[in-house]
Formats: sequence, C-alpha cells, structure tokens
Amino acid sequence: MTDPGGDSLFVRVPANPIITPADVPYTANAVFNPGAATVDGETVLLMRVEDKRGISSLYVARSDDGITGWRFDEKPLLAPVSTHPEEVWGCEDPRLTWLPEREEWAISYTAYSNRGPLVSLAMTRDFREVTRLGPVMPPDDKDAALLPNRIDGRWAMIHRPAPIYGGAHMWISYSPDLRHWGDHTLLIEARDGAWWDARKIGLGPPPALVSDGWLVMYHGAHTTAAGPIYRVGLALLDRDDPTVVLRRSEEWVLGPTASYERVGDVSKVVFPNGWVVDEASDRLMLYYGAADSVIGLATASVSDVLRHVDAMPQPMHRRASDADRVARP
Repeated sequence: MTDPGGDSLFVRVPANPIITPADVPYTANAVFNPGAATVDGETVLLMRVEDKRGISSLYVARSDDGITGWRFDEKPLLAPVSTHPEEVWGCEDPRLTWLPEREEWAISYTAYSNRGPLVSLAMTRDFREVTRLGPVMPPDDKDAALLPNRIDGRWAMIHRPAPIYGGAHMWISYSPDLRHWGDHTLLIEARDGAWWDARKIGLGPPPALVSDGWLVMYHGAHTTAAGPIYRVGLALLDRDDPTVVLRRSEEWVLGPTASYERVGDVSKVVFPNGWVVDEASDRLMLYYGAADSVIGLATASVSDVLRHVDAMPQPMHRRASDADRVARP
C-alpha cells in the first residue's frame, strides 16, 4: 500500500499495515489501537480486536524485531466477563506502563459499559496472566495512562473525561493506591475554531520520560462536513510537576495520508496507543490504529523528535488552571 506522506518526523515502515485481521488466528473484523511494551527483548503489542458481533477484546502479539514475524496468542488476555459488568460491551484501547516500584505492567483500558465508556486498570508481569483492579473513573471517560513513577508520593494518571457541555480535554488525577483517585486537574485543553485539535483531544501512548521532561503525544479530532479527522501532535510536561505544560504542538506531526489510514471502518484516522522510546539507541517506534481497521507502525529519531519539541512554542499559560484564573473577574 502507498505511503504518500514522504519524508517527515515520523516515517511509516514499508511493511505497513504490519497487522491486519487476515493475519490473526481467530475471526476478527478489525485489529487496531495497540498498547506496546518491550518484554524480555521482545516487542509485545496488546491489540484491540473487534469480533463480528462488534465487541472488542484485548489480544497479545509478540515479535523479535517489532515489525515482522508476529506470533499471536489464541485467547484474549482481557475479554468481557460477567463478573465485570462495566465491560459488557467490550475492552478497548489499552495503554501499557511499566511500574518499577511494583515490578509489573499497568494496563489502562476503556471498559465499555451499558452506561458508557470508563477507565479500568489491570496488572500483569508477563502478558500471559492478568489481574483486574476494576474501574477507576466513571463514564464518560477514556484515553487514560499512568505515569511510571509516583509524583510526590502519589500515582498520576492522564485521562479524558467527556462532559455534556464544552470540549473534551485532557486531565490529570492522583492516587495513593491506584484505586482511589482525586485532585482532578485540567491539563491540556482542546483548542477552539478551525484548529486540528479543536473541541476534542485525548492522550495517545503513555507519557515517556526523556531528558527534557515527560514527552506526550495526543490526538485531536477535527470535525469536518465529512466527519472527524484524527491526527496527532506533541507536548512536553515538566518532569517534577506534570501539571506544567512546557511545550505544545501548533501543527500535527502525523495525520491520515496513507490509503490504509484514510479508508476503513472509521476513515481518516491515525490513533496511536503505544510506543517504544529509547533515547540510548535514538529510536522511537510508534504503533497506531489506522482507520479503526488495521495496525500501522511509524518510526522516528528520538533526538529529532526532541529538537522538534524544543522548537515548539511555549503555551500562553503553563498550567491550564492559570488561564481559568485570568479569565475570572
């Protein structure tokens, strides 16, 4: 399939799409929006797989090089079960964070209840066995991931509640135990008007700790007469206080230009949930859902990405709450 994007910060691999429904050893309508991890030298993807009922479960795929030779578990790691009614309509869009303190991976995912989508957490050490912690945010909430280390003694999670009025923005919340969450703070607001990230944004992969701070990728859903276009941009958060936004994209860095991104169950979508960021090797592997149908991979140089971020403008208000205080009489 063609990649008309040409040279850019993120370059699609020639093998794209790297995983399609035809590749997996079970019946699937779509395979997309994977979380990504490196485990024992292998790349592990936790993929959202939608069956022909329309219900999604989370399946594991493994590869030695992260591009080819994928080996697929035949049974899902997480699938809707009767003991967890919050998952009655599916388990979707996982994001994976290694927690060194606990020596296990946190899986934050969207549990789709009959009252709307919400954020749930589960834990695993090997992506073969999993323990559910259950819901941590009520509906309507999704696009969540943990930071790997505590901030001032508490765990931090970025997520995206969707209010009835106003836009859908990114928030950050804190917890002493991964179960009880509070100090909910507005983090990054969707812009207004014709911007690519107006009205609705959400976290992409889990934040990555780099030399300059927390590197964040987020998606924006730009509404058009033909439906939304999902593109992604970058932001940088302060290492010690992630409520402080140091930089933010004005332009998107990856959008749906390839044929497999523009045509599918939901057209004109690039939706990254997972990446492997390695400053030592200067390599970034970005895994994303394309048109809610297949999985794509784009690569980048970490140093190029950080130079790009350093050249991005500083936001007018370093904390979203600062803008709110200025606006008040």
